[in-house]
Amino acid sequence: MFIYPISIWIPINKLKFKDAQISLKDLQKANGNFDLIIDKVTSIKSAENKVILANGEIEYDYLVVALGSGKMKLKGLEHSFSICGQPEQSIKMRDRFNELLAQGHGKIAFGFGGNPKSKSSVRGGPAFELLFNFIHTLKQKKLYDKFEITFFAPMKEPGKKLGIKGFEMLQKQFKKEGVQILIGVKITEFQSNKIIFADNTELESDLIMYIPAGSGHPVMQNSDLPLSEAGFIKIDYHSKVDGLNNVYAVGDIVALQGPDWAAKQGHIAEVMAKNAVLNIHNEITKNPERHSYEEHISIICVMDTGDGAIYTSRTDKKISFLPMPVVGHWMKKGWGTYWKKSKLRKIPRVPGM
Repeated sequence: MFIYPISIWIPINKLKFKDAQISLKDLQKANGNFDLIIDKVTSIKSAENKVILANGEIEYDYLVVALGSGKMKLKGLEHSFSICGQPEQSIKMRDRFNELLAQGHGKIAFGFGGNPKSKSSVRGGPAFELLFNFIHTLKQKKLYDKFEITFFAPMKEPGKKLGIKGFEMLQKQFKKEGVQILIGVKITEFQSNKIIFADNTELESDLIMYIPAGSGHPVMQNSDLPLSEAGFIKIDYHSKVDGLNNVYAVGDIVALQGPDWAAKQGHIAEVMAKNAVLNIHNEITKNPERHSYEEHISIICVMDTGDGAIYTSRTDKKISFLPMPVVGHWMKKGWGTYWKKSKLRKIPRVPGM
């Protein structure tokens, strides 16, 4: 299991790759009572209660689908790195950054994209975190004045899901750090050393970090589950798949319901997973109580900056914004240790974390 929220420190040489992982076998041993099969899922046949694998199939009474999402495709995407892509990309980004550090100068671009058919399938926070951590590292090495940093995104107001205060804070921070901004123009292509936009402008860069928006998982195209226009599994607030009594779906693979500002985040996925288990249990035991993720819809972000963090949260009723110099960075590092140890049952798990 790869722990994406703390992987932001791998490219800047502040965390080893192995320290962002938990062995699935260790998880199995710690939690017990489940079989572990490592194989590729090729399709789901809910009409037959079967999951088809590359090397066999599994029959089920109840199924919870948690495959994550696919990625929006763009021409030349292979010329970019993503902190939300294959885990090994964090290592490749680190190696490229080390080359630029040795060179002593360069141009680095950070960005993320959107999905017009699924506004909740955006990963902006990690792009901001990585940008600020790169800046902090360059300042530590007294090289910041030798590098040109640019933030880019196709939407006009990237980061506005954090609320107007969060959006304004990002703009002020970019200006303070001298970050160039290129927003509001569609991206048409990535090349080895540049990004090309729909208005024919180009952005040269020696290292491109880009997080594509989520799209429907490819396995769903070979399956019989009900899908949204964007290719995500349709579920109700109890995480049960529409029209099916024994299939649940959680996390990035679902069509998230909620307000326009809602975003798919880890804490929502964990709530969905817990609810799915409780609801299946209650179904089996004939208990009418059902648990919903609706009241848990929120944005919670501890945006690490390398030398601190910015805490933002948003619900229908309230938007909070709190800069946390120094202590925020150590709180996020502490969360990573807590998350690993609690999953392995080495320490108690705090409700809601």
